Amino acid sequence: MEKYFFILVLLAVISFLYLKLAVKFKIIDKPNQRSSHTKITVRGGGIIFPISILLFFFLNDYQYPYFLLGVFLISIVSFLDDIYTLSSKIRFPFQFLAVFLILYQVSFPFTPIYLFVFYLIMGIGVVNMFNFMDGINGITGIYSICVLLGLFVINRSEHLVDDNLIIYPLLSLIVFGFYNFRRKALFFAGDIGSIAVGMLVFFLGFLFAVKLSSPLIILLVIVYGADAGNTILYRKLFTKESIFEAHRHHIYQKLVDVYKMSHLKVAGIYGVLQIIINLVIYKTYTLDVSSQFLIFFGLIVGFIIAYILLFKTIQKKVALKNES
Repeated sequence: MEKYFFILVLLAVISFLYLKLAVKFKIIDKPNQRSSHTKITVRGGGIIFPISILLFFFLNDYQYPYFLLGVFLISIVSFLDDIYTLSSKIRFPFQFLAVFLILYQVSFPFTPIYLFVFYLIMGIGVVNMFNFMDGINGITGIYSICVLLGLFVINRSEHLVDDNLIIYPLLSLIVFGFYNFRRKALFFAGDIGSIAVGMLVFFLGFLFAVKLSSPLIILLVIVYGADAGNTILYRKLFTKESIFEAHRHHIYQKLVDVYKMSHLKVAGIYGVLQIIINLVIYKTYTLDVSSQFLIFFGLIVGFIIAYILLFKTIQKKVALKNES
């Protein structure tokens, strides 16, 4: 426990110093018409997420070096993006390399090549999903805590990775929450935070799914996946917008804008939903593969239907509001 207290205090000190430096060097996020906040806020506060992974690496026998290298590279690029706003043409090759290093760390075979490419694309999708969903106070921190807790519980039963690889980032999320779980956040995670968490979740999730031969592990991010995936389809099919442009089409954004729910309440709902799914996964991931796939597709179809119904309800409310 003393070790974890030391890590917690160290991350708290680093976050405080970063806040002061970010204000001095104007690493800030200015609100616009598509923002969910109304005041200038420090960005890049999620820098403590990759730092927690670095601390794990140096304090726990230098485990998972290729994963660490991927996190390190993508964190540098993401932090530069937080400061200067880089083109996707610059960011994408580093995301590609970072996810490739994860697959290499897991010792996933290069053949058949189509399967390797599929998981490579999936990894890039998961990483960017965490970035896309980082749009209101509390959602990245609360949701990531819920996902990592699900992974932690499974890991305690299966001993697939060192527990500290999950505990250290959890401590960083607690520290981050002090600044972000507020009506008016002191800082945002930024790309460096959301993408680093996405890297960690994909690495752990993919490793667990491979070692346990369980497709249900993927559902540890189903709440985010349903919102992000369906929103991308909506934008491509109906609005014809680029998926990389800022927008206000996510369900969590609609709940804030249309139903005037607080950021933390919406973030809490997403977290609670994921915890419920986590409990289902924990009770069923040891079933035979056919049963798991039945549950897997059942939950996915259920979330898609729920998303469509909720989105239509919101659209009707918006239309009625515009008419009045």
